[in-house]
Amino acid sequence: MALLWLLSCLALVGSARATLSLASCGVPAIAPVIRGYTRVVNGEPAVPGSWPWQVSLQNKTGYHLCGGSLISEDWVVTAAHCGVRTTDIVVVGAYDQEDPSSDEQRLTIAKVFKNPKFNMLTIRDDITLIKLATPAHLSARVSPVCLPDPNEDFPGGMTCVTTGWGRTDAASSQTPAVLQQVALPLLTNEQCKQYWGFRIRNMMVCAGADGASSCMGDSGGPLVCQKDGVWTLVGIVSWGSGTCDPKVPGVYTRVTVLRDWIDSILAAN
Repeated sequence: MALLWLLSCLALVGSARATLSLASCGVPAIAPVIRGYTRVVNGEPAVPGSWPWQVSLQNKTGYHLCGGSLISEDWVVTAAHCGVRTTDIVVVGAYDQEDPSSDEQRLTIAKVFKNPKFNMLTIRDDITLIKLATPAHLSARVSPVCLPDPNEDFPGGMTCVTTGWGRTDAASSQTPAVLQQVALPLLTNEQCKQYWGFRIRNMMVCAGADGASSCMGDSGGPLVCQKDGVWTLVGIVSWGSGTCDPKVPGVYTRVTVLRDWIDSILAAN
């Protein structure tokens, strides 16, 4: 079963593979409701269980460090800058951080694979893969997101969604108890360079600048786009305005560009 789930979320190759993927990843059993496609700064509470790949990375005390995305029952993807360690905990099926439900699973980490090209100064190649010590039990509230094909196109102007427990006010130290969601338009990298200049590289994708933003605590979490009813992991929350300015685009790790590295790690482990 582990192999089937992994294959289903790696790529869509051929009609049989496509059918398996559609049945196995990127289709929440509980449909999300996105009002107005509205921010995680200026966001709204998600429907419980509607983003079943969302994970909370926590330290041993239960403090939320970063977000992440389940890509199979054995693997989670997050940002390299989150500095995940094997002593941290992966929580799947979470929704309310102050009132954990029976749907939550607290899973230990077997191995952490930080992209060796990651550079904290340029924040390039900001991706880490986490191998779980025991597989996540897949259910209506816990299931993987699909990974994009390396050549798949997600054009500027397409509306996508990011989720997380990051701050809803950059000036406040408080974070929301329940999972937040926000719809954001993708920008082309040329558009994004109007805000961030030379810092924008091909392994990055930008979204927002329309009154909404990711913020501290959302790092490592998903930016997902829907095609034909299937949600695909297009970006990983990486960096942006230090004040989470909703008029400035957030920058995400572009998953299509790092797909070959992801495949190599999964194949070898």
